[in-house]
Amino acid sequence: MNIETKYQGTVEINDDEIITFAKGIPAFEDEKQFILLPFEKGTSFFVLQSTKTVDVAFIIMNPFEIVPNYQIKLPDATLEMLEINKEEDVATFVVLTVKEPFAETTANLQGPIIINVNKQKGKQLLLSDTDYKTKHPIFKEAVLQIAKEGK
Repeated sequence: MNIETKYQGTVEINDDEIITFAKGIPAFEDEKQFILLPFEKGTSFFVLQSTKTVDVAFIIMNPFEIVPNYQIKLPDATLEMLEINKEEDVATFVVLTVKEPFAETTANLQGPIIINVNKQKGKQLLLSDTDYKTKHPIFKEAVLQIAKEGK
């Protein structure tokens, strides 16, 4: 089937590529089906694109690329909901807030997107008891600049 996307125009997808978010994503509870697309060749960014609404598309990335020791404990309810049985089933992403200039783009480490890659089920976790930030700079230069400015 074909879907319209926010960043790549019309894209042909297979039903088995659709990731189901049973409860939607916070603030987008009616959006339950998404597709994961590469954002641009040669980058580590992806688009989590709604199959229903063109403008509902999130730029995401693997958090381990910016925080190598990133750790979260998946609650039992999430493991059950996503039918996760082993670590290899899990793909973890974080949503980016894209800024101008792009070097100031940040990642929401408090709200990771968890996907069971075998069952194509997903959920956004909202971590409350953590030191992770909602606006973590994704580029080291930006981290150094923010540290200098004391933000």
